[in-house]
This record gives sequence, structure tokens and C-alpha cells, in this order.
Amino acid sequence: MSSIKGKIITVVGSGLIGRSWAMVFMSGGYMVKIYDNIPGQASGAITEIRKQIEELQQAKMLRGNLTAAEQLSLLSSHDDLLQALEGAFFVQECVFEDLEAKQTVFHEVENLVTESVILSSSTSCLMPSNVFSRVQNRTRCIISHPVNPPYYVRLVELVPHPETLPAVMDVAYSLMTDVGQAPVRLRKEIDGFALNRVQYAIIAESWRLVQDGVISVKDIDLVMSEGLGMRYAFIGPIETMHLNAPEGMEDYLQRYSEGIKRVLNTFGPVPDFSGEPADRIIKEICELIPAEQEHLTARRERRDQLLMGLAKLKK
Repeated sequence: MSSIKGKIITVVGSGLIGRSWAMVFMSGGYMVKIYDNIPGQASGAITEIRKQIEELQQAKMLRGNLTAAEQLSLLSSHDDLLQALEGAFFVQECVFEDLEAKQTVFHEVENLVTESVILSSSTSCLMPSNVFSRVQNRTRCIISHPVNPPYYVRLVELVPHPETLPAVMDVAYSLMTDVGQAPVRLRKEIDGFALNRVQYAIIAESWRLVQDGVISVKDIDLVMSEGLGMRYAFIGPIETMHLNAPEGMEDYLQRYSEGIKRVLNTFGPVPDFSGEPADRIIKEICELIPAEQEHLTARRERRDQLLMGLAKLKK
């Protein structure tokens, strides 16, 4: 990893995810150029990043070995794409979740960088084969899907295009590890990647249980936050299976596989998330957390503070 340490990373897009990626890369000692095609947006992002970095330092939650001032000295803003890409070995695209917008970005970027530059997208649900369809050399293309907020939630899903070279995956994995993230490699592209496929399965069954009158919104959320979530904050579902029987996984399957299959066969169809059930669930959650911005903002700040504490504990 020493061969790329200290080199330049270009972040295209200065919204929430772009700012978060910039902070993560800076924490690892990389020079970061942040670009936005709207004049003034990138410089505005630096103002917001400075505020967050200084607050993190004050809270003793700043990542990496550099001070806030040292990290901020690595950051620059650009309104010119060519200037932003100059010298970069890795480009992290963070524009809004629109296929055509991302395709346009990578088409423009490819024409301005050398063949060795890795092109990475932050998409959460678009397939690599679609995102990079207008790129001529797709061997250096990869999805690096973070979890919001990536500064506290370290997982990054690395998803290859069918033509992506193994060496590109290796560099992306090393980079993400070097800056303190927890990368996972998908061996091939699949709709929803891994995190969202698991998340959507949980959402669907939680929705069905509330929709069918089995449990309340408040209580199904407690099932996760005070039950499964406690466990899954440190170990995943496969390790959980392995540890939950005296003799490990083989013993677990002998004991519980028939029961698992029986329950799975009772699962209903995919919810359509509309109509009367949706109205009822919206009403319930809004009674717990009103949808006005002041309440949502306060709850998001609480979420981030809790994630900050959990990140500190896991560290």
C-alpha cells in the first residue's frame, strides 16, 4: 500500500456522501480534491467539512493519526473537472443516484485521465454493468458502496464490473482498509449488492408482521435494536449460527434447519408498501417520531451520536 500512500484522490460530487468520503480519505493521509459542477458548491463543502472535522477533534473522535489542521491541509475544492482530476490515481464518484448522470460523469472523466486511474462509483443500487456502460476501458471500474454515515459505519461493498481486473479490486480493498473502512468483496455483480438484499429481507418481513397485526411498529423496531441488532453489531448471521449450537454449524443445521425451512415457508408475498397498510404504518411511526424536520433532524443527530459511540466501542 505504501506505493499509493499520499497520492491524490478525486471526489466528484460534494453532497453528503462526497463530503463523507473526503473526510474518510483525508483521515488516512491522502490528498483529496473535491469537485462539483455547480460553481461554489465544492468550496461550500469544504466549509462544512472543516466544521465537522474540528467538532470531531474536540470530541476526540477524529479518525487517523493527523490533527484536524493537518487533514484539512490535504483538501482542496475545484470547479474545473480537468484540474480536479490532475494527478489522481483513484476517482470516487458521488453524484445523485441517477443512472444517466453517473454514466455521463464517467464518460467525461475517462476522457481526462490515463488508463491506470481507477474509476469508482458510490451507487447504492445501480449495477456496475449499467453504471460503466459508456466507459471504454471497464477493466479499471468498480463500485465502492459505503453505508451512511460512512465516517462511523465502516462497511464498504466492493462490487466489480464483469470486466474488472482482480488487481483493481486489490487496490480498492487496500485503499479502503488503509483509511480505516471495512471493505467486503462481492465476487460478481447482483442487484442490490449484499447489504441491501439483506436489509430488504428484514424490511419485508418486519413490514408483513406489522401489516398482519402481529406486532406494533415500536415493538418490531425493538426486536432489532434490543435483540438482533445487539448481536449483529459484532458478529454476523453465519457466525451467529455457528456459535448458537454446542458443536458449531453442522450441529446447528441438524438441530434447526427443519424449523428454519418451516418458518420461511410461511413468509408472505413481497409487500407493495402502499394502500391501507402503508397509511397505518406511517401513522404509527409518526406518532413515535413526527415527520417534521425538527424532529427528524434531532433523531438523525441522535443516531449519529449513538453510532459514534458504538464505533468508539468497537475500536
